[in-house]
Amino acid sequence: MSMLEDHFLETEILVAGGGMAGCCCAIAAARCGARVILCQDRGVLGGNASSEVRMHIVGANGTGHFDRGAELETEAREGGIIEELRLENCVRNPQRSASMFDLILYEKCRAEPNLTLLLNTCVTGVRLEGERITQAIAERQSTEDRFTIDASIFIDCTGDGRLAAEAGALFMEGREGQDDYREILASAKADNERLGSTILMQARRHARPMPFVAPDWARRFTKDELKLRLYATPGEEEPTHEYGYWWAEWGGTLDTIKENETIRDELLAIVLGIWDHVKNGPPGTPAGDDPFEAAHWALDWFGFLPGKRESRRFIGQHVLTEQDLLASRDFPDAIAYGGWSLDLHPPAGIDAAEEEPCRQHPVPHLYNVPLSACVSGNRSNLMFAGRNLSATHVAFSSTRVMATCAVIGQGVGTAAACAVQRKLSPAELSSHAEVMAEIQQRLLRDDAYLVGIRNADENDLARSARISASSEQPGFGATEVVSGQTRSVQGERGAPPARAVPGGHRWMSDPAAGLPATLLLEWETPIAVREVQLIFDTGLHRHLTLSQHDGYTSRMLWGQAQPETVRDYAIEVFDGHDWQTVVTVEGNWQRRRVHGVDVAGVSQLRLVVKGTNGAEQARVCEIRVY
Repeated sequence: MSMLEDHFLETEILVAGGGMAGCCCAIAAARCGARVILCQDRGVLGGNASSEVRMHIVGANGTGHFDRGAELETEAREGGIIEELRLENCVRNPQRSASMFDLILYEKCRAEPNLTLLLNTCVTGVRLEGERITQAIAERQSTEDRFTIDASIFIDCTGDGRLAAEAGALFMEGREGQDDYREILASAKADNERLGSTILMQARRHARPMPFVAPDWARRFTKDELKLRLYATPGEEEPTHEYGYWWAEWGGTLDTIKENETIRDELLAIVLGIWDHVKNGPPGTPAGDDPFEAAHWALDWFGFLPGKRESRRFIGQHVLTEQDLLASRDFPDAIAYGGWSLDLHPPAGIDAAEEEPCRQHPVPHLYNVPLSACVSGNRSNLMFAGRNLSATHVAFSSTRVMATCAVIGQGVGTAAACAVQRKLSPAELSSHAEVMAEIQQRLLRDDAYLVGIRNADENDLARSARISASSEQPGFGATEVVSGQTRSVQGERGAPPARAVPGGHRWMSDPAAGLPATLLLEWETPIAVREVQLIFDTGLHRHLTLSQHDGYTSRMLWGQAQPETVRDYAIEVFDGHDWQTVVTVEGNWQRRRVHGVDVAGVSQLRLVVKGTNGAEQARVCEIRVY
């Protein structure tokens, strides 16, 4: 007899997995009007970015030996929900607390009225009718509850693909051979090896020496065994003691699902062995010597949950390949973009002492990710987002990073909500050009970026307005706010030249004219205004992500609003007789702001920028009026 109490829940979309892909997926679907349940098997959200693992979120702008970004030329950092989260975290979490980011993710999910969050709840089974999933079974052992969840669409964002595997969805594991997909970077022959896992650590400097005695089960490393990894850091920063080490990787030659406990145990031995090496020196170091100036440093935290890179990859309607990414293939069903390098690691990880810890092969341009790589090839109402999407091992090595997973999650969640509203199965979406255009336009409206796709929203009344400004700069005129694109990507390693749409893509006032600066929209025939949406500049050419690494963080403007961002502003409307202030905002730090208003007979609307967070001029990337 089971102690679990049974409950029945009904929703439109079930999202399994609360990492960055799952959070963004669930929030996007809920904001698009769908009823959503998000099941997360841990007590916190964020997956590898949570306080349990503490990996910083990276994406298309790269890091390490591969960086992509130039002000007003190549703005590669992801927009949409992940940018909203990064900006919130940056301002509210100057202390860089991993737990504070857990809280921000929790708050964002709890704030959505259409989203029901079930923490500590693991999907353990499904029910099928033919090739369609009808229900999922989820268990919350901490409260002795079992949930039968009825939904129209099921989205697997679990990383390991538990829901999809339970449903019998086709999947791949390991590395394909070069002949399988004609990939130059693939292994010569297919095997069942994969990227390994890592346990990260944090240390603190103290006022006095802090001894460290490694447990007898810790690994011991000679300098030669770490010769290609010795004090490697995540990025091109100076060697560090306070945070690391991504290259403490192991387990890629094992089954990263079934043998995860073994992998965890060995990773603990590896991390403590590396720290012993740092603190006490390689074997043979004379007593009292401090070769790495670590005497005053002490371990403060290390994880017990491996940060997993790879396990199952599901087979979708399309399998992303090396060529798709390197050529930045133009997919008609694009829902997200990426740009991280093809980042291949030796499966043996730290035991591969003669191999570099990673081989990064830069992708030349930003590339689109298609919806067809996120829809199961044999389960019509099953979707996936995150590292388990449909891709070869080589292509996955780029799409797997968390910021890319996050924007894919937003794309999948938006598409799923559209499918619910149109009463279509996910399997039907990619073949409907009209529906895909609707999904893409909604993503653009929500500040997602798609390579080569621009705002064509017929309901956006700003596009029909006459636009002028109190002042402007060459190349950054007032009309740039309706250019249809909210970032510049024509620079080096930006979008492919044929789809880059060169331009400033924002209005910038003349600093000499000072502030306030005014952007004016005029219509010959008065309109009713129900909503005004603004996209501000937030410095998308820079890195911005929570990291426990001091050197990496020093490359950011952390703990503050981004200086380019408009801080104080007002929206005013003219009804033919008087100007009326309908919105006043002070202290803004976000990129996307949406304001509901309800005014009829508007012939003019103006945005008055009164102050910024540091820039000498107003910067507005887009204004929409509905």
